[in-house]
Amino acid sequence: MRLFRSLLSYLRPYWASALLAPLLMALEVAMDLVQPRLLQTIIDQAIARHDTQMVVRIGGLMLAAGVVGLIGGMGCSVFTAIAAYGFGTDVRGALFRRIHELSFANLDRLETGRLITRLTSDVDQVQEAVAMLLRILVRAPLLVVGSLIMAVLTSPQLSWLLAAVGPLVLLALVAISRKGQTLFLAVQERLDRLNVTLQENLAGVRVVKAFVRAEYECQRFERANVDLMEWGVRAACLMAIAMPIMMTLVSLGVAGVIWFGGWQVQAGTTKVGQLLAFVSYLLQMLSSLMMVGMLIIRLAQAEASAQRIREVLDAEPEVRDAASVAESPERRGRLEFERVEFSYDGQQADPVLRGVSFVAEPGQRVAIMGATGSGKSSLAHLVPRFYDVTGGRVLVDGVDVRDMRQEDLRARIGVVLQDTVLFSGTIRDNIRYGRPDATDEEVEEAARQAQAHDFIMAFPNGYETVLGQRGVNLSGGQKQRLAIARALLCHPSILILDDCTSAVDAATEAHIMRALGETSHPCTRLIVAQRIGSVVDADQILVLENGVIAAAGTHGELLERSPVYQEIARSQLGEVEVGRG
Repeated sequence: MRLFRSLLSYLRPYWASALLAPLLMALEVAMDLVQPRLLQTIIDQAIARHDTQMVVRIGGLMLAAGVVGLIGGMGCSVFTAIAAYGFGTDVRGALFRRIHELSFANLDRLETGRLITRLTSDVDQVQEAVAMLLRILVRAPLLVVGSLIMAVLTSPQLSWLLAAVGPLVLLALVAISRKGQTLFLAVQERLDRLNVTLQENLAGVRVVKAFVRAEYECQRFERANVDLMEWGVRAACLMAIAMPIMMTLVSLGVAGVIWFGGWQVQAGTTKVGQLLAFVSYLLQMLSSLMMVGMLIIRLAQAEASAQRIREVLDAEPEVRDAASVAESPERRGRLEFERVEFSYDGQQADPVLRGVSFVAEPGQRVAIMGATGSGKSSLAHLVPRFYDVTGGRVLVDGVDVRDMRQEDLRARIGVVLQDTVLFSGTIRDNIRYGRPDATDEEVEEAARQAQAHDFIMAFPNGYETVLGQRGVNLSGGQKQRLAIARALLCHPSILILDDCTSAVDAATEAHIMRALGETSHPCTRLIVAQRIGSVVDADQILVLENGVIAAAGTHGELLERSPVYQEIARSQLGEVEVGRG
């Protein structure tokens, strides 16, 4: 249970509730232990003597003990809820913050669906375990020890039965808990797979419908669902078997006590009230052992979940600030690559980029072109340090990006990625996502530069139009223009456009590129593009081929001396246009 214990540090802010809950439970246990002895007194003394006043007096004490125990139990439940839910909230918050600290490489390995499981199901498991700990960790041991002592004091001659039944229950609990942890870990892993499948399908439901693959996806989901069911049934069967086994042991113990106790009552060595009190203490003790069993099973579940939570919390971000960061340089927008090498799995994998070197001076437009898989987006991701280079250097304004604070670096870089992500909320909120304090005039100016103002105003509510999930009520081109406006509003000194105009028509794209050149906040533009029409006016065009810069120059220069660029141009512009160029 080492991993589960390591998470208990998140209970510290709720130490008062975590302390009061077991104390109040101890009060309830004390009242539970008093009740059988009072019952014994009523039967063996008050009723035997026909002493009505004593019956009333002892009965009043039993009622008072019951009320005090009720108050203790209710108080324990209230403070347990405060501590357990606070604990779960803090663990979930720590997980969420950690996810945002991780680099793209970490997130690539952990996967979205698996992270969702950790943030929901796994946190719920450890939260429930904490709640059980605060209620049962005190109640069960105290009842076991207290009932054992009281049973021995009540009837020493029947106490040997406790020594016979107790160890059997404990052995059953140990065996069940060992098997349980393996099963519960397997269940959570299957839940991971189910969530990954579900997340992929919900995100790509339009693709599924477009290719008429609903049947295939349903079968894929069914396989994951059935696999989860099968392992869930195994875990449930273990828990289902555990209860009858322990109940049988308890029933055998009670039957043995009644059998031997009955003979002793007939022999006159034991009184009826004494026997009933002993049976009550036996039931309390064995029931507490069963509670311990349930707690052990729950802790086994929690340990499996804690292991998966710790995997995220203990993950070291592959992109981290240096121990001593450089002073933030003046924001000019100069970008330089020096013999950059990069691969997604460090030195172990084949490089995606090899020996890439170029310079983008402040205000220049540098275009990156090449075939799919040539490394264009990978190159763009290195500038804001979404990934770190495996060789060489990337410099922004003369400083290695690894020597700058990530926050300072990204504050001067605007990024528009291939996959446009919008958030729930209004259009205005989405545009000023990077600058929440931007004025309405600044928001509208950024939208105009991104050629988004006209279509926004065509909506009945204009900039206050509420977007659906991921901007579902917008076209692809509209979403891309909002993403460009969002980046422009931050007034970056370097603007990275990663094939972000692929969903707009050529005329709109031309307007966007022209507006970017006329902005009141000039910036260096790194444009990853597929269409030659969007880069013909670039100050420098880099042609990537298999991770290497195969050619560099202006549109006219490349048409003259780069066979790779000529092939791209020929495929898009035709032979006649290439000849004219």
